[in-house]
Amino acid sequence: MLYLTPMVFHREAFTASAVGQGLALAALVGAGGRLLSGLLLDRGLSCSWPIALGVVASLLGDSVLLQASTPGPFRLGQALLGLAMGLYWPAIELAVPLTCAPVPSARAYALARTADALGVATGSLAGALLAARGWLRGIYALDMGGLLVMALLLWRFPLPGQAPLLAPPEGSPPRGALAGVRSTWLLPLLPLLGLVVLATAVPALMQSALPLDLVRGGLRRPPLGESLGALTIGLQLVLLMLLQWPVGRALARRPVASGLAFSLMVLATGTLLLACSALVPWGGWLLVAAQFPLAIGAAAFLPTATEAVVDITPVAHRGLALAFFSQCFALSGLTAPLLGGWLLDRQGHGAGLWLATSGALILGLPLAARLRRGPQASGAADASAASGG
Repeated sequence: MLYLTPMVFHREAFTASAVGQGLALAALVGAGGRLLSGLLLDRGLSCSWPIALGVVASLLGDSVLLQASTPGPFRLGQALLGLAMGLYWPAIELAVPLTCAPVPSARAYALARTADALGVATGSLAGALLAARGWLRGIYALDMGGLLVMALLLWRFPLPGQAPLLAPPEGSPPRGALAGVRSTWLLPLLPLLGLVVLATAVPALMQSALPLDLVRGGLRRPPLGESLGALTIGLQLVLLMLLQWPVGRALARRPVASGLAFSLMVLATGTLLLACSALVPWGGWLLVAAQFPLAIGAAAFLPTATEAVVDITPVAHRGLALAFFSQCFALSGLTAPLLGGWLLDRQGHGAGLWLATSGALILGLPLAARLRRGPQASGAADASAASGG
């Protein structure tokens, strides 16, 4: 629902730069929140605590934004929401393998991503209904209701934490925050983090560049009306919700490197169809066809990439690794729209943007091939499975 924030404050006569500053501040504060959450989790803190702190921060942010009418309170509300998201994501991702036994964590991540897709679809529908009734700002009140339900669930069903190591292995560097970042556990994770930035740029472009490409038209494809363009984008959202579980469950049986390579190839196919749609008068049909591989690629990538982080990272550093993982989403969300908008303005159509995106995804395939299961993570995971948790 909260993607409607720019529309809410556009009604308050905020400038685009003022809204952008608030969103950028949320991303900046969220980066710090993710790092803090990851460090706390690696010290054995229960996953419930960062999530509970995020609920409190989000409730405060929603209450501020519900009444904000000037840039100062708007920025404060956005900063609180950014902090909440930063605290939430590493903790909820780590909670999946800690609570899913006897279900394999790969299938559990597929189910978690299905819940995410259902939540996005539900929130989008609720926001549209509120907008139709003229109370767009009510999205914050509705979000507060959902947060109270989340707090109740945490109280009734608290989440565990991972046990911190009592002593570092012999010959290992000190376990301070900076030493942990410099240690060798991070090196096998770097190719995966590069893939995450690359692949998550696609949904960021779907939200920013694709709507503009639809209404502007291509070289030979006529522009679409706003309502038809919204339906085209909505098709991908519905497909993602329907396909997330079957696709994620199917890939859970395969190595993470294979799943990531598959998702990159399918996303490349979808963006190539978007590029081709600009070249023919009947490109609208190619636009519709592109939504299917784009939805399949997103459904394949998200749970597989999260499982890969857990798969190749030692237990003692999984909290921080998941913090870096979610940081990649923020990085692609900031850079991809800027590059996409620049290319659209420079060329006047999206053919070059989508062709470049498809090529970049293909070039990412060697990174997927380099991923291997970390021996420390493997042993820890096997020991955890043997102990039932």
